[in-house]
Amino acid sequence: MQKILLADRQDITRAGMQFVCLGMNDVDTKYVEDKAELILSLKESPEAVVVLDYTLFDFNDADELLIFNLRFPNVRWVLFSEDLTQDFVRQIVASSNQFSVVLKESPMNEIREALRYAMSGQRYICQRTAELLLSPQVSLYDDIKLTKTETEILKDIALGMTTKEIADKRISSFHTVNTHRKNIFRKLGVNNVHEATKYALRAGLVDSAEYYI
Repeated sequence: MQKILLADRQDITRAGMQFVCLGMNDVDTKYVEDKAELILSLKESPEAVVVLDYTLFDFNDADELLIFNLRFPNVRWVLFSEDLTQDFVRQIVASSNQFSVVLKESPMNEIREALRYAMSGQRYICQRTAELLLSPQVSLYDDIKLTKTETEILKDIALGMTTKEIADKRISSFHTVNTHRKNIFRKLGVNNVHEATKYALRAGLVDSAEYYI
């Protein structure tokens, strides 16, 4: 029986992945909420396949994810996110062949193939990610221009506010704030809240004393 751990906090895509797994033989899925639960589950199932939405899970950066890979060398990882930066993908793919990459916008046949490859101990890279890897290296930190609204939302993100809390504060919809969030991450070339927070601190948008309160 192959254990698949779903480390994806987005309800709709997690449900979709569970549906895909139901169509496979000898597969048992389990949802893990955070790193602590992931560690416990990997200790119980050290040869599991982890389907990870890196952009929403609580990994601080690529280095921390790679440490997990070293700690659990028999685990296969399927990175399953809406978008990932070129630098991040290059670092992960170059560091270990344990990582497969498939984006949430990928067609269903690619998502199924990514799971099958991982379960058979092989790497799978979806077409869009392969094109990203083959494209020229770009610097995502040149000429970054955030709008006033994006700057305000980035500061709130860095101070630990959730998307819902920011939406309530701004009297706006969750969808609108989430769209701003995606645009901010794309412009900064970051994948998650931790990386965005580091940028906000370096840029002086958030005072370090204010951040650590």
